[in-house]
Amino acid sequence: MSDSMRVTEHPILGTDAGRETVTIYYEDRPIAARAGEPIAAALASAGIRVHRTTEKTHEPRGVYCAMGRCTDCMMIVDGEPNVRTCITPVRDGMRVQVQHGLQ
Repeated sequence: MSDSMRVTEHPILGTDAGRETVTIYYEDRPIAARAGEPIAAALASAGIRVHRTTEKTHEPRGVYCAMGRCTDCMMIVDGEPNVRTCITPVRDGMRVQVQHGLQ
């Protein structure tokens, strides 16, 4: 797994060593993730910033508040729309899709 965009050592949180790697699927593309991390963090580490588009103007949206209060990070997860990816942990085999508008 490429960790080029992932923080692996932090002065307060420590190291990321030893955490289990799982695979999620973004638009059917496999993405390596760390077990238990938020979906948004896994996508960010893979360079993916767009989570949904707005209904009227089709503008891209991604993580904004990162604490589950806004709707910018909503995606379709395992067929369920409107999942807040900034607070939803990954699990192996999860399927994530860009959401168009709020459903």
